[in-house]
Amino acid sequence: MINMKRLPALLLACVMLAGLLSCGGHGKLDKAVRSVLVSGDTTRAAYDSLCSLVTENPGKYGDFLTPEGKVDHKKMAEFIEQIGANLRPPMHWDTRPFGGVENLSLTVYFERSGSMVPYDSRGDGGQLKKSVNDLINHFPAGSKVDINIVNDGIYPYQHTVDEFLKDRDIYASTAGTGDASYTDFQLIFNKILEAQRPGNVSVLVSDLIYSPKDTHGVSLDKIFNEENSLATRVFARYKGKSVVVQQFLGDYSGKYYPYNNVPFEYHGKRPYYLVIIADSEVMDQLAQDKRYSGVLDAPGVRNSYRFNQGTTEVECRVLPEWKDNAGRFRVKHGDGIELTKCAGDRETGKLCFSLAANLGTLLKDDALLTNTANYDVQSVDGYTLVVTPIDRSMFTANNKEYLEGMTHILTLIGDLKSPRDEVRIALRNELPAWVRQSSSESDTSAGGSFPTTTLGLEHLLGGMFDAMKGGSSFFDVTIHLKR
Repeated sequence: MINMKRLPALLLACVMLAGLLSCGGHGKLDKAVRSVLVSGDTTRAAYDSLCSLVTENPGKYGDFLTPEGKVDHKKMAEFIEQIGANLRPPMHWDTRPFGGVENLSLTVYFERSGSMVPYDSRGDGGQLKKSVNDLINHFPAGSKVDINIVNDGIYPYQHTVDEFLKDRDIYASTAGTGDASYTDFQLIFNKILEAQRPGNVSVLVSDLIYSPKDTHGVSLDKIFNEENSLATRVFARYKGKSVVVQQFLGDYSGKYYPYNNVPFEYHGKRPYYLVIIADSEVMDQLAQDKRYSGVLDAPGVRNSYRFNQGTTEVECRVLPEWKDNAGRFRVKHGDGIELTKCAGDRETGKLCFSLAANLGTLLKDDALLTNTANYDVQSVDGYTLVVTPIDRSMFTANNKEYLEGMTHILTLIGDLKSPRDEVRIALRNELPAWVRQSSSESDTSAGGSFPTTTLGLEHLLGGMFDAMKGGSSFFDVTIHLKR
């Protein structure tokens, strides 16, 4: 029975609580955030609408504004994260890319060296030029775009961006720009990194063959060690940068200049690369902002890798019902992932459970993400992992809320023996196998792997990796099991 003497105090407490949860607190903003999360519309447009709600009501949402009256993106992120954590299932929305520069600028550094000219012969497919044109066109209309020609130095392109896009013979129109007999990567990378301003994306278009000046009589081993050290030294100086290297294959028709050997004619495919450099938060924006979706997901990319990527929080949702599940468990809601009342399958004794995960923000291809040899899985009962890409055919009315916005299914299989267990999954942060497979120690002939390899690539990218390595894993997640 309610104590009538305490009724006024109870009513007052209820009124105060209601005020905090509705008009007196963040009621409308709370509701708007929940709506965005539940609908899955985690786009820049949705985030901008939340920011507009804050700026249009400064009296009500002043705690989300800076002293200058602008949105405090860090406080907004914390608020959104708090709302998402209280949903069932919990939801995570990384809004960091939306809190930076609204519109990004692009600076292209187009290598013009002897070994690059044959990529743009008039009779071939023109894949290299198309890749650069696509890159420029992936930036929204009105974006600031600058183009430079690079070899022994960096030289501004003397025509307009539209003229560059329409140019069918870019190497002929830039003839005489710089010294095409060698490429000074140390100077180029330093200048690129020094010139970057907030919101800038710089892209080097190159075959990534290290060819400095005055190499006569210098052994290849010495050159490889030099380029490895150069890359480490340059990129270690610039903290907070992120680099994505994209590999393409294009037609090559003309003379190839091997290291310390006789040039020869070659007509066939050869690798070339786009090296995308930006501040880490800008790279995150490129990965998540749909206006720039074609930049990191460009057509024709054969392989790619993102450097300077620490451990990332990956959103995971346990699938209570899934075709690969076996045994029984209950999902305990709260911080972390915990399965209680676990029981093995009656016939096999095995416990199999599956999680839907969003691995898209890691910027790794499916060849890496689905290869379980790239993961560390630790547990008492020896659980093993299977990783499966999600496609729309998997969606049903019952599982849609768990699969929406996710990219892969992580299935764990083990013999349930221990009363308690912790299953830890970690995707190791290592230089991917394609770098080694795409690297050669000699380029004196067009035989063997010449059409798909680049001289010394592993040494150059290995130096960048050493300078920019983030955490030991790209992500890790722990699942607690209790009988």
